[in-house]
Amino acid sequence: MIGFRRLPDLWRRWDVTVRDVPLALALALSSLVPALHNRGTQLGDLPTRPMDALAVAVIALECLPLIVRRRWPAVCLALVATGFAADQLLGYHAVAGTALPIALLSTGLHLGGRRRAVAVLASAAYVPLAVALDRHGSGEGVAGFVTFYLTLAAAWAAGAWLRLSREGEAERRRHVAEATRLAERTRIARELHDVVTHHVTAMVVQAEAARYLGGAPERLDQTLAAISDTGRRSIADLRHLLDLLNPDHDADPRTPSVGELSALVAQTRQAGQPVEFTEEGVPPAGSAKVVAYRVVQEALTNALKHAHGSRTTVHVRHGGSEIVVEVGTEGGGSSVASPGGSGRGLAGLRDRVDVLGGEFSAGRRDGGFVVRARIPVGSPS
Repeated sequence: MIGFRRLPDLWRRWDVTVRDVPLALALALSSLVPALHNRGTQLGDLPTRPMDALAVAVIALECLPLIVRRRWPAVCLALVATGFAADQLLGYHAVAGTALPIALLSTGLHLGGRRRAVAVLASAAYVPLAVALDRHGSGEGVAGFVTFYLTLAAAWAAGAWLRLSREGEAERRRHVAEATRLAERTRIARELHDVVTHHVTAMVVQAEAARYLGGAPERLDQTLAAISDTGRRSIADLRHLLDLLNPDHDADPRTPSVGELSALVAQTRQAGQPVEFTEEGVPPAGSAKVVAYRVVQEALTNALKHAHGSRTTVHVRHGGSEIVVEVGTEGGGSSVASPGGSGRGLAGLRDRVDVLGGEFSAGRRDGGFVVRARIPVGSPS
């Protein structure tokens, strides 16, 4: 059996014309109930006429067009208005007269174009009805007809307001979706930059150094082994990143896993960079650990690019409320390999740290280059 919770979803799958059938039928059938005869709208206060076969046709003309009120709202309004005029002129005063404000609201809400023209025509059509009722002996007067017209105009205005509200909400959702897609593309670009740049830079530096080790077979073998190991690490990291982009992946793509800082430092040392590494405290889990890892990774990548062979110090302190990272590289160094940089990495790090509410700085100091970051732990971001 179909669960009651699924009924709304199943109902929404039906075409809008099918979903509007119950409203039209309910209004038509209620108009035929004897107890509700002459209980509808009485514009003009003309003498009441008993229900007959013609009344059934008038009620059908008023109610059944509501089935297409969302698909063809202008057609619905024209038919309902015609039925309403017949209802009032003949004096049936059926409950079906309620269909007119419903049709006006639906037209203001669902009409796609030429809304002003339809509004003008509907307003113009009201004048002959008022004149005809007056000639049939109506005592409504100008004030009464104007008041009724304003009531109908309010129904149209309510539909127009709902339409504008829906369009505004749809536009807001479109902007949110676009901003979300842009943020996701930026995040993926940063992850790719961090992973690819570090590994490829290390491989380039190692490969360039291997060119000068022809007379030292043992060191050449070690360098080639380091290049191979770096390549495998790069492939593994890229596969992990691609797995995160897979919608069937179980892990949270916002917090990709990272390796240990000690392994990152060891890889940089294999590329020929002298690195002194100190780490205090226990690394926390979550975004703060990922950002701290990326700060160290980018700083070591830049050291390999621009100060290869220079002494580099990495100090990481894990506290209860924040992680402090400081990476300093002395000036000078070899120029064996210095792949060009775009500055995108440091800018991306600044954005990462800012999102978590931390502080980031990078610049020259005492003839060298220092990268420093303070990353709050447990940030809601």
